Amino acid sequence: MEGDQVEKMVLTKDGRKTAVDKECVGKENKSVESKVYMDYNATTPMAPEVIQTVTEAMHEAWGNPSSSYTAGRKAKEIINEARESLARMVGGRPQDIIFTSGGTEANNLVIHTALRHFRESRVLGQDGPGEDHKRAAGATPHFITSNVEHDSVRLPLEHLVKEHMAEATFVPVSKITGQVEVDDTIAAIRPTTCLVSIMLANNETGVIMPISELSQRIQILNQNRMALGLPRILMHTDAAQMIGKGQVNGQDLGVDYLTIVGHKFYAPRIGALYVRGPGVTSPLHPMLFGGGQERNFRPGTENTPMIAGLGKAAELVNKNCEDYEAHMKEVRDYLEERLEASFGKQRLHFNSQFPGAKRLCNTCNFSIWGPGLQGRMVLSHCKTLLASVGAACHSEKGDQPSSILLSCGIPYEVAQNALRLSVGRDTTKEDVDIIVEDLKQSVAQLEQNRVT
Repeated sequence: MEGDQVEKMVLTKDGRKTAVDKECVGKENKSVESKVYMDYNATTPMAPEVIQTVTEAMHEAWGNPSSSYTAGRKAKEIINEARESLARMVGGRPQDIIFTSGGTEANNLVIHTALRHFRESRVLGQDGPGEDHKRAAGATPHFITSNVEHDSVRLPLEHLVKEHMAEATFVPVSKITGQVEVDDTIAAIRPTTCLVSIMLANNETGVIMPISELSQRIQILNQNRMALGLPRILMHTDAAQMIGKGQVNGQDLGVDYLTIVGHKFYAPRIGALYVRGPGVTSPLHPMLFGGGQERNFRPGTENTPMIAGLGKAAELVNKNCEDYEAHMKEVRDYLEERLEASFGKQRLHFNSQFPGAKRLCNTCNFSIWGPGLQGRMVLSHCKTLLASVGAACHSEKGDQPSSILLSCGIPYEVAQNALRLSVGRDTTKEDVDIIVEDLKQSVAQLEQNRVT
């Protein structure tokens, strides 16, 4: 009898399919609404396997991982297994993985490390040869990043500049490719440059940056700098958006540091930092001091259940990444075809399609031409679609167009109408059909309101 009552499947706000009692169908139901979630670049729901792993760890591994009794040993074992899974996911070794609270902490830890390393290198190498060395000695450390970075890179650097603790160059992305050009980045290097931090893929446009090529060029420069007694340039990439959507290998990328953000690939809101040989090959200086966990690089009693979930999510990526990528690309391409068919080529502008640049498999940033069709207005009149106009951390900026899109050369009036749709592992073509119709009715309603 109970089975007869469940007849309708709807999408909850987190994008999951949920069975609804047939008595609720047709009635006002505020707790479960039929929605299609397409904001996976902002965050992802935890995968069912991850939820199960987190729950089991809460029950079975509640002990302090530093303790010798059974629950503590179990917690330590789970943490070690998770570390191994993350290392495999990014092409490193288990000892290269440092668990953090999230991407923001990981990025700040890299910047803090580069600052400390520059100061220590300057002190140790005060008697180095060459005029370039003399200019570096006693000077202010210099950072290089792009003008489309996440706030957790941009704001710490702006703070250091404001406090006269560092200098920073924000290299503009190309208005043709949407990428940070390697030559432009290399041209910005000074004798005092200590860190280059460029994201692996942009969260709004999906454009993938040429990190491997840039790292190769910096490695050559570092060989020359050593001979001159100049500080080594460290290389960092924030891989938050790329993991789970394409292959990520720290060794192939040639970076010293790589940021991992769990909630972008169906894991809990926790993170990690890949460091190529922490404290040996690549320096790492703690921001916190405490009980000695994470080899003193990041002390604090480990959050075992969340680390377990992060490890499980990494395991899923290790097993299924190619399938995830192929599926999301197919659905994303279908979305763009349907948008073009519905609104016409003349009226639609794809803000994430740049000639010669690769992009994330799941990201579609577009604008619908027309007065009164600002992205926020269009979304506010959608009944089904859950999406955004850009990065979630910039959602308080009202009707101001995305600074990222403007930096990429998108005209102001086009950027103002932008919508960012990012599909997930379970997004279907049927979902696409539903939200395209939703967008059509939203645009029609806005246009009708202008006439009346």
